[in-house]
Amino acid sequence: QVQLVESGGGLVQAGGSLRLSCAASGRTFSSLAMGWFRQAPGKEREFVGVSWSGGSTYHADSVKGRFSISRDNAKNMVDLQMNSLKPEDTAVYYCAAGFIPYDLGSALGAYRYWGQGTQVTVSS
Repeated sequence: QVQLVESGGGLVQAGGSLRLSCAASGRTFSSLAMGWFRQAPGKEREFVGVSWSGGSTYHADSVKGRFSISRDNAKNMVDLQMNSLKPEDTAVYYCAAGFIPYDLGSALGAYRYWGQGTQVTVSS
């Protein structure tokens, strides 16, 4: 069993930055793919990015060049650094984990474990 707890959300002005963190329990963290998703009001949850167990990452086109995922296997932590934030980035951000093949990294249904989410609000 893996438990995930996000932190770091808040209110920021457009153009600003925030760093989200996700702390994971369990002894299998280094083997897990760690994903970030977000859900805006009235919209479906969407993929933001993933960090594979080997350290490689993949980001959605909507955030590429602005957001960056990093992980620390020694600390069981994965972070999402968000720069140049836009009002359309406003959403609840979720950390997710699972044993996922490379071709399913952006698939919401492939992730078995989810955090409770943290709110990010970007004002214009």
